[in-house]
Amino acid sequence: MKDFLYLFRAAPQSYSAQEMQQQMQLWMAWMKDLTDSGHLKSRGEILDARSGAVVEKDGTTTDGPYTEAKDIVGGYMMVSAVDLDQAVKLCATCPVLAVGGRVEVRRIIRM
Repeated sequence: MKDFLYLFRAAPQSYSAQEMQQQMQLWMAWMKDLTDSGHLKSRGEILDARSGAVVEKDGTTTDGPYTEAKDIVGGYMMVSAVDLDQAVKLCATCPVLAVGGRVEVRRIIRM
């Protein structure tokens, strides 16, 4: 098995308390399926979309990421899969896809 990183990308969403609860239930069910099938390595974390910094090669630092952007990295997790094809299939039912988001799948290469 190989390790893969899922980067969850989406525009910031505004949810009511009820909608947020429904989204959390969808995420918890999806992660349970990954856990039960032995693929979830790390649940990862949610990233704060309201603060951060971008550091450039020349040392310049600017505020970021910007919440008005359409493509914010909102979180990540690690999964194990036989290959990239399986890792892609495992994220086919990820809840972020249902709200117009994307999942970037990257293989982790241990050094």
